[in-house]
Amino acid sequence: MSQADVLPIRPGRPNPLWRLSLFRNETVTVFRRWRTLALLGVLAAVPVLVGIAVKLETGRGGGDGGGGGPAFINQVTNNGLFLVFTSLAVTLPFFLPMAVGVVAGDSVAGEASAGTLRYLLVAPAGRTRLLLAKYASTLVFCLAATLVVAVSALTVGALLFPLGDVTLISGTTVSFGDGLLRALAIAGLVAASLTGLAALGLFVSTLTDSGIAAMATTVGLLITVQILDQFPQLHAVQPYLFPHYWQSFADLLRDPVWGEQLLRNLGLQALYVAVFGSAAWARFTTRDVTA
Repeated sequence: MSQADVLPIRPGRPNPLWRLSLFRNETVTVFRRWRTLALLGVLAAVPVLVGIAVKLETGRGGGDGGGGGPAFINQVTNNGLFLVFTSLAVTLPFFLPMAVGVVAGDSVAGEASAGTLRYLLVAPAGRTRLLLAKYASTLVFCLAATLVVAVSALTVGALLFPLGDVTLISGTTVSFGDGLLRALAIAGLVAASLTGLAALGLFVSTLTDSGIAAMATTVGLLITVQILDQFPQLHAVQPYLFPHYWQSFADLLRDPVWGEQLLRNLGLQALYVAVFGSAAWARFTTRDVTA
């Protein structure tokens, strides 16, 4: 006899454990796909490649790599913890959001393409609850993907470079433990920065029955917005583009922390979640599901 069988269920109210099981099932479905595992594998490989490249450059007498390259890369040889910051800075513009766009775009459209969406709605889940479960599982992937990059970078950094006190951007030196906490906070902020894109991908996923089309559209929108964010002529609209403040996580490496850009980033992501989450709900709850 299962736990759900022995717990009393009030008439007219759904079992809370059943609600949790829906979210759990959606999360398990996301992470058991080979495509998801492949995306996580690629994300884990990026810090390895960056770390090896920096180590080889240093071994050839390249010193600290000069002033070029990704953010924080000059500090990696002195402190392996900076490989975490460098890897997040490298993956955030494309690799991380592309992975999130693939998962979010496939969330609803993939079920319709496989012919399983109709059967999910036959169960007493309700469209709203199902949509929330799918978005929540996408958010779990956002966090998991970011942590995969951070943990991989920390492991490689510890193996290839020394670890120690961290010199912040402002010039203040903090302990390794403080730097590690800042790295964890940065990983959480990076994951939160992807929530707006996840909502956009979910909305796109409700517009079509083709998972491939939804994934391609989401990634295409990501690339287009990234390009638009580079034109100085569009400075008036750039603060409203979801990736505009993504690199603001570097402000957590200041003493004191600069909070203005961080709050703008979180506020912008919340706006995208509200707008495109509502649009996804409006579309999905009125959609004629035939597959």
